[in-house]
Amino acid sequence: MPPYPYTPPEQFGIVEKGVYRSDMLQTSHLPFIKQLHLKTVLVLCPELPTRPALNFFDENGIKLIHLGLPTWKPTQPPSWRPVSDELVKEGLELVLNYSIHPVLVMCISGIHETGIVIGCLRHLQNWNFSSIVTEYRSYASSKARYMNEQFIELYDLDLVTLPSNLPPWFVEQQKMLVSHSSGLASCEFIGKDEKLEHLSYRFFD
Repeated sequence: MPPYPYTPPEQFGIVEKGVYRSDMLQTSHLPFIKQLHLKTVLVLCPELPTRPALNFFDENGIKLIHLGLPTWKPTQPPSWRPVSDELVKEGLELVLNYSIHPVLVMCISGIHETGIVIGCLRHLQNWNFSSIVTEYRSYASSKARYMNEQFIELYDLDLVTLPSNLPPWFVEQQKMLVSHSSGLASCEFIGKDEKLEHLSYRFFD
């Protein structure tokens, strides 16, 4: 028996509670993946998982969602975009659908399509762009592509329709952001009010 009975995929990572990412699964990864009790696997690239992985999904009642070639590449005319807006839109709407969690998001490399979708998720979560790029490069390393980073930065989040059944972590994050924004607005208003009061004292002294 090997010293480490569970071998995670090379690009495996925890995105949020119930959301994972990886490159394509090999037979050696399956015992590790089984511990995640997945409900769904979301494949972002045109290629299908290996036959052992497909059999594993069937045996464990895991639903495979393969976005496939039609939504993978940008439509004509040719564009600099590394993937289509539709792929990212569909990917984000599925990742944010709590009813299909726990979910594993993957592509061949675990870097490019997956990195873009997770980067756009971070954008949707209001991460600053520097943090998004840092996370993207931590997986991509020397394979990082500037066009992927540019796509994440420029992606129109208004294209995404948030599902009604959002994950608790996303709901809580949005509440915190609203609360923080309200607090900043209140502080700014109070600061202006104090400044006016200070000016009035000076005027009447």
